[in-house]
Amino acid sequence: MKIIADNTVPYLKGIAEPIAEVKYLNSKEFTPGNIHDADALIVRSIDKCTRELLEGSRVKLITTATIGFDHIDTKYCDEAGITWKNAPGCNAVSVAQYVLASLITVALRRKESLQGKTIGIVGVGHVGKELEKLCTAYGLHVLRNDPPRAEAEGSKGFVSLDTIAQESDIISFHTPLTKEGRFMTRHLANEDFFGKTRKKPWFVNASRGAVHDTGALLTALKSGQISEAIIDCWENEPAIDRELLDRVSITTPHIAGFSADGKANGTRTCLENIERFFDVKIEKLGEVIPPAPTDPVIDLDGMTDHRIEYAVLRSFTPLAIDQMLRETPDKFEWFRANYQHPREFAAYTIKNATAEERKLFDQLGFR
Repeated sequence: MKIIADNTVPYLKGIAEPIAEVKYLNSKEFTPGNIHDADALIVRSIDKCTRELLEGSRVKLITTATIGFDHIDTKYCDEAGITWKNAPGCNAVSVAQYVLASLITVALRRKESLQGKTIGIVGVGHVGKELEKLCTAYGLHVLRNDPPRAEAEGSKGFVSLDTIAQESDIISFHTPLTKEGRFMTRHLANEDFFGKTRKKPWFVNASRGAVHDTGALLTALKSGQISEAIIDCWENEPAIDRELLDRVSITTPHIAGFSADGKANGTRTCLENIERFFDVKIEKLGEVIPPAPTDPVIDLDGMTDHRIEYAVLRSFTPLAIDQMLRETPDKFEWFRANYQHPREFAAYTIKNATAEERKLFDQLGFR
């Protein structure tokens, strides 16, 4: 068996080699000539698995180490008998923790409390559910919008997109990118949506760039209809809009899901998909684990103010990568490929917390 893998999929090298020939390529090297004799592809979102790439190859399985799969031409794969698999939920915790840390960063700058604010979560799948848990624990009121789930499960517990626009202090999008059909999400956050907002909300996109209309978001920011924007996912990546870059509160190069834990989960899922599809056993699968944090203990001794916030931002802060992207936005893909993956809350042990704080830290996922 021959596997071709994106060479930036972490914790992968040496794991599948005992059962297959494994060749590692960068995204630009994913060409018809290079992949034609592969049985399986392990890819990331930057690896476009199109008809042009796949036609005439012997590829039987494409497994992506990502939740999203809009980089795979699923229609062609289904027609050609090529099985494709994504990694649902692999980085859900990472994205949720990114959003909470970013909201805390903005709130501290504004000298405001997040407690008591209303957050509207658009898309309550793997990521949305994790964000709901964190926000509820932290003291925010949560509104949920997810038409596919509401149709399947009943409308109780869900609200309309108009209600999200009208009643939310913060609006965070976590939908897949769908370009057609009843539940189309392309430009879901458009001029009409922003025009219905009433509370000058903060806007977050950590899902897919085209879920928001860049021109409409810029207009809303200029008019003050949207007061803060946290943008991790951009239209036309990596050629991101420089005017929007200058206006957003926090800017990152599509790395919200790039925790070391999420990356390990995605890689592990890819290998499990190969095991199931080809009926093989990868003995070294248990070795796909992220490294421990450099300093895994967060000691609150001596901290007087914002102790919870200090712990969250000690585990992850968006400000360093924000500054780098603002200074050299043309290095968008380089920042993604060379990002130092942070560990999630569960990798950190909290010391000297009060009993009340300990309860919240447990709910947030710290040790």
